[in-house]
Parts: sequence; C-alpha cells; structure tokens
Amino acid sequence: MKRYLVSLFVVSVLFVGVWAQSTIVVGTTDKIRTLDPALCYDYFSSNILQNVLAGPVDYKVNSTEIVPNLFESWEVSDDGLEYLFQVRKGVVFEDGTPIDASVFKFSFDRVIKLGGDPAFLLSDIVKSTEVVDDYTFKVTLQYPFSAFVSVLGYTVGWPVNPKVFSADSFYDGAPSASGPYKVTEWIRDVRITLQANEKYFGEKPKTDRIIILFYENAATLRLALETGEIDIAFRHLDPRDIQDLKNSQNVQVIQGESPQIRMLVFNAQKEPFDDPLVRQAISLAVERDVIVEDVFLNMASPLYSLVPMGMWSHEDVFQEGDLEAAKQLLYQAGYDEKNKLVIDLWYSPTHYGTTEADVAQVLMESLEKTGIIDINLEYAEWATYVDYFLNGTMGMFLLGWYPDYIDPDDYLWPFLSESGARSMGSFYVNPVTESVMRAARVATDQEVRSQLYKLVQQDLAFNAPYVSLWQGVETVAAQNNIKGILLEPSQIFRYYLLYKE
Repeated sequence: MKRYLVSLFVVSVLFVGVWAQSTIVVGTTDKIRTLDPALCYDYFSSNILQNVLAGPVDYKVNSTEIVPNLFESWEVSDDGLEYLFQVRKGVVFEDGTPIDASVFKFSFDRVIKLGGDPAFLLSDIVKSTEVVDDYTFKVTLQYPFSAFVSVLGYTVGWPVNPKVFSADSFYDGAPSASGPYKVTEWIRDVRITLQANEKYFGEKPKTDRIIILFYENAATLRLALETGEIDIAFRHLDPRDIQDLKNSQNVQVIQGESPQIRMLVFNAQKEPFDDPLVRQAISLAVERDVIVEDVFLNMASPLYSLVPMGMWSHEDVFQEGDLEAAKQLLYQAGYDEKNKLVIDLWYSPTHYGTTEADVAQVLMESLEKTGIIDINLEYAEWATYVDYFLNGTMGMFLLGWYPDYIDPDDYLWPFLSESGARSMGSFYVNPVTESVMRAARVATDQEVRSQLYKLVQQDLAFNAPYVSLWQGVETVAAQNNIKGILLEPSQIFRYYLLYKE
C-alpha cells in the first residue's frame, strides 16, 4: 500500500510538472469542426490551423498588411491573370517532408476537387495551377482579382502534407504541422494539446505547450478561470460575467474592436423565404438595439450592412425597425392576423456562446410584435447545425462571420455569389449582383471598387437574403500573469505569442 501511494505521488508530481512547465491552458466553449483546410470554414477550427500550419502569406502582427511567408515573393502579369510565386526553400512539415511548388499544387488542386465549404474561394477564381520548377508555383486566374493574394491569407490556400492528406477525400485527423505548433493530442470536445514544432522555420513560440480545454457553457468557463484551472478564457464568456470580471483584481479583461458580424440568414429557395416581401418584412421587424442593450450590455453595435463599420465601402443600407412598414409588407405577401406567417427560427446553443438563446428569444418577441408572425424556436449543436444549413433544412437561422481576408469582397462575395451563398445555406442567386461584384474584383482603384460595393449593399437591403444584426467586440479574460495577448484586426489569435510573466 505504501509503495502504491509513493508511486501515485511521484506520478502526480510528474504530471503536474509537465502540465505547468512552459504551459498555458486556454478554455473555450467553442468547438473544432475539422482541421482539414479543404473543409474548414468556421472561426475556431481556422484559428487552430493558423497556429499549426504556415500559410503562403501572413498578416503582419497586429495589422491588416499582407506580408510574405511561404511565398517569399511573387510577380503578376500585366493582364492580372498570372501569378508566379517563389516558394521559400528549406521549409518542411513536422515529418520532414519538404514544402515545395508540387505541395502547393497538390493542396490547391485538392481544395478545388473536393469542393468543401470554403472551396469557392479558390474555385471561383483559379483557372489552373502549374509547377514551373521545384520552388516556382504558377496560378492562372479566370479573371483578374485585385484581392487574390489576400485570399491566400486564409487557410483554404495553405499547403498540406501529401503524405498525410488524400487527394480524393477529406481528412478527419490533425494535420502534419508546418507552423509554430504541432498537435500532439486531440480528444474531440475535451482538449487539444499544441506542442512547439521543432521543425518550424520561423521564430520559436514563447510558450512550449498550449492546452485548450473545451467547456459546456459560459458559467463553467468562468469558474475555470476564477479557480485557476485555466489561464485564458477565449470564446465565449457571458457579457454579465465579463462585466463582473472587469472588477476582479485577479483577472485581466482585454477587449478590442472587431470586424466580426452577426446576421439572420434566409434560405431563399425555401418557402416562405423565397418571397422577398417576407424577407423585407422580417428585416423591418427586428430590433437591433434591444439585442445590443439587453443581451450584450452594449458590448456590440447595431449593424445595418454586411460590410462592417470601419471598413471602406461600408454603408448603412438596412432601415431602422419599422413595425407598421413590416405589417404592410406582410399584408402584401398574403398574411394577416387571421392567416399568420408561422416560421421556425434556428440557433446553435453553444457555438456562439450562451447568449445565443437570448438573442433568439429577443428576435422571436420582436417579430411576433407584428401580430402576424408566429415563431417556433429550434436549435441544434454546431456540427448538426452546419449540416442542416448546408443541406437546406433550415429556412431562417442565425449565423456569424469572421473575415477570411480583410477586404469588403469577403463580406459580400461569400454571401451573394451563387457558390458562396450555397456555402452559407442561403442558396441565393442574383446574376446582376454577382456581375457587379465581379467588376469590383477586377477593378484595382479602391474608389471604383467602393462605389460598386455600395451598389451591392443597396441591392442586399432591397432583396434581403440576409439581415445584418450587430457587430461584436473581441473579448479575452486571463490571469494577470499572462502576457502577449493581441486582439488583432485580422482576428488571428496567435497562441505562439503568449507567455507567463
């Protein structure tokens, strides 16, 4: 018995020592859906990839400036159709496999072939890829696109190891690392462990090990922070908890402006949301101010476009709430107090935090104030939720958006192009709007692009396949000894900059 107790003590000491040595523990209520760049199209999964893989380009830290990374340089043909990228030499995956032009061709072609959620970001614009030589990679576009290099700042264009990933199917495991960290353990919805990647070509992470723990709700996340179980709470604390923690002497709360936006999405091919009058009526019945004040305690701002405030070309295009105007549109659509519009509103209860149920409740109450709309609230956990909106099950649902690349195009093309709208579960089709967006992509003058995007936003409000609701702020709470937290405009949360003082 004594021998057993001594052994247990030694094991416990060793475990605690391994856990504490150069380790930071992060808690979240978010989930990882996939770590395959060809399929990944949600924020938290993407952010893990941004710390485990190296991209062709990167954002300069705490900036929106694109800088070279695996692509050391590039040349663009005079007609804007051909890009010749010079690949950095001497870079390898964690198993030693070199990253060269053939790896980039494999990765780009794989994304386009498999047609996953983010594939349209490449397939809509890339005509062909070519290995010119071992470290020269050529991409030919279907038409000139001034923001093409910016698109490569998102994980859809990041190289994967051909020895691990199949060209013919999605991969369900952790990727072979090329970035600052590698995944050494991944127990879905429990924890994922990131260990410094000794093969990484760049600067060594400031902390050897990042352990990310997954929590069921905001209450348990707050408790874990207050008891010291975690060092950082990242996505999603309840706004009331954030207010309380701001008064704590033991915890720091860091908040920053963010281009993250939230919206209602309509499946424009599904009755009754195939009727623009219904969509317009709902857009006039929502009460953005109530959501912002009552649910988020003013830690958000009402949003009247899909292009976020502070980004060039933004224009307030949706009207303020107008209940009477909403009722008139519903009458025109054939509904009244005796023939009510009965519809479902879907939300995901944990992916966006525990506030989501409150948001859904406020929206239900606002829409039912018309006296003509009756709402049934429905919910599903994130993995099921994504499947539902991709296969067209849901007619009206809540969704959020973090930027893939910092450009107005990223707030319009993924929503209003036919291929993008399909990935959003909207299935909206408008060839005229798409042609205007394409013209904006081709244009190189920002003022010309801005005017075109303003036209697109005006059409967005008129047809209302989406209704913007609010623009959020980014919030992180951490123990006071944690340093290196940056809330960047690119929304990349860089674990490799974190350290304990």
